[in-house]
This record gives sequence, C-alpha cells and structure tokens, in this order.
Amino acid sequence: MYDYIVIGGGIVGVSTALSLITKHSDKRILLLEKENSFGDHQTGHNSGVIHAGVYYQPGSLKAKFCKEGLKETINFCTTHEIPYNQCSKLIVATSDEELSGMHELYQRCKENEIEAEILDQQQLLETEPNAQGVGAILVKSTGIVNYRIVTEKMAEQYEAMGGEYLLDTEIINLKEDLNEIKVISKNETFVSKYLVCCAGLMADRMANLLDIKTDFQIIPFRGEYFKLPKKHNTLIKHLIYPIPDPDLPFLGIHLTKMIDGSVTVGPNAVLGFKREGYGKVNFSPRDTLEMLSFKGFYKVIRNHFKSGMTEMKNSKYKRGYLKQVNKYSPLIKLKDLQPYPAGIRAQAVLGDGTLVNDFLFVESKRSIHVCNTPSPAATSAIPIGRYVTEKATTAFNKLD
Repeated sequence: MYDYIVIGGGIVGVSTALSLITKHSDKRILLLEKENSFGDHQTGHNSGVIHAGVYYQPGSLKAKFCKEGLKETINFCTTHEIPYNQCSKLIVATSDEELSGMHELYQRCKENEIEAEILDQQQLLETEPNAQGVGAILVKSTGIVNYRIVTEKMAEQYEAMGGEYLLDTEIINLKEDLNEIKVISKNETFVSKYLVCCAGLMADRMANLLDIKTDFQIIPFRGEYFKLPKKHNTLIKHLIYPIPDPDLPFLGIHLTKMIDGSVTVGPNAVLGFKREGYGKVNFSPRDTLEMLSFKGFYKVIRNHFKSGMTEMKNSKYKRGYLKQVNKYSPLIKLKDLQPYPAGIRAQAVLGDGTLVNDFLFVESKRSIHVCNTPSPAATSAIPIGRYVTEKATTAFNKLD
C-alpha cells in the first residue's frame, strides 16, 4: 500500500509529487501519468513564459503563487542548469481606450508589489523599435523557459529522493472506502491511504469517479499558435503582449521569444470540441456531448458570445488573426504565420456560466483534486505543489 498516490504528470502533478517526497521522505509515494512522458499536455503546449503576476487580483492565490513562483522557478533553473532568460515583457496599448486599461494594470502591478515602468509612445519606440503603440508597461522580471524540461528535471529529483512513478498508466476508475482508496488502471489496481489528483483536462472526470459533488465542468479552449520565420528571430527584444480584456481569463495574442531563439505568435482562445485536440481535426463525440449536456456551457456562450464569435472567425481566417498582431507589430505579414502546435487550456466553468479565474479544489475524505489551475500555473507550479502538499498532509493526518 502507498501512503500517497498522485495522478497527473504535468508540471503541477510532478511538482506536487516532489513536494510530497521532500516533506515526507519516510512515506511511500507513487506518481501516475497516462502518457509515455511527462508534460505532454498543457505543460508542453504553452508559451513558456515565466510570468511576474501583473494581471492577478491582489490577495488571490494566483497573485501569491505567481510572485513566489517566478523566484522559485528561476532558482530551480539556476540550480539545475536549465536554460532560461529574463527578457522582460512589454504590455502595449494601441489606442487611447487601451491606455485606460494600461494604467489600471500598472496600478495592479503596484498593488501586487511588482516592479514595472510606464513608457510613453517615444520611450516604447526606443525600447522596442519594431513595436507600435501609444504607451506600454515594461515588466523586467518576466522570463522564458521550456517547462517540459523543468518538469522532467522535477521528476528526476523526485525519483532520486525515493519517489516511484509509472508512465503509460491511464486511470479508468477510483474507489474509496473508510480505510483506503483504490486507483484502477487498465492493467493494475493501486491502493493508497490518500490520493492527490492533478489531472488537468480530465480533472472533473477524476472527481466524478468518486461521486464528489461538484458544480463545474472542464471546458477546453484551444489556443492556436504560429511561428515566425527565422528572419524574424531578432524582430523583438522583449515579449510583446496586448492589453487584455478584463472580462476574460485570457491574455490575448502575444509575441513570445522562445528559449530556442525562435518567436511564436499566439495563442487565441477558441472553444474546443476535443479535450486533447492538438491536431487538424479536433472533434470528440464524447467530449462534445458532455459539454453540450452541461448547463453552464450555454450560459458561458451567452455571456461571451461576441468575443467567442470573434475568436472563431479569426481562427478560420488568418487575416483576422494577423490583424490582432498588427495592432502592435505591423511588420508581420500573412506569409510569416507558419504552422506551430496548438495548446488546450482546461478551463473550469461553473454551472452559472462563470469562468473560474482562480484555483479550485474539491475533496473527499481520502482525496484532494486540483480542478482549476489557470495560467500562470506553470510559473506557479512549485508553490502550488507546496500548497497542495500542506492540504493533503493535513487531511492525511486526520485519517483514522
């Protein structure tokens, strides 16, 4: 029997497993991942940005974890010689209307104690000659890294400390009684005193296996990226972000310097019809039927109909997508938007149509489920893992 089983081999699950074995070196801990490598889903399909925490409500877990996470991610990368680059970020206002939003964001930076600087139009041009706007916020602490490499190193450290893991192990059922929890895969049943579930895109389904009463469902949003040709690798010196829509938990299409030297464009946020839909044909009958059967789906569509239609239109017609980019980077042409793998964001939506904008946890006596880990979850993975470890430890210690 194991003391703890962790489901999920993304960066949050692996960070949690590492935190558990660090705190409980005397316990037997097992990490289970359904794919044949770590970080195959949200972890391996994002912009690779180490966020500073500009956008997040002061006092929220997102704001707290992001600020801690930036420092701890950089410390982890430095310790383990993982390449990263604090190349800074510019959040660019392209109209007088966006200037108002820019100043609100700057105020939030001050409330979250994040060092930031307001640039006027001339200062923006001097700082980033190939960017266009009427003003910008410069956030120097923002960086870039390959989170899949970070996750793999965490798994290496976890195993070195005595933790066990199994890949290619998809969980098909969970059973809990007064004395134990059974984690059932296609080929084997594992028994544990306690379960920590960090299943990302499948978080709601894992909770449902234990009949935990919930009022949310994971709705997948597909984030489509493009890559710029090599001639544009020096187009920008910083990451370039737009002023985001305050009513949505998405940051808008941005230009990102990647750690390999390339530059990507994206992501957008298009309603997905397949939870793991990274290819050209992205439709799952099960995922779609489940989504259409959820009352919150229709409410979120109604609440964000205009922006949703715009996203879908720009997904189908690259000129619309390009127009969003040209607002702040006019040198990019349609032919410059080269194919690049998409990502899927696991967005928890409540029954009333609310997009959950902070972390969401549900529990049974012998389990805790991390059900919403919104961006910047990768940046925040180390403090998230520590937080989940504390919650799991407290629950574990109360078991009979």
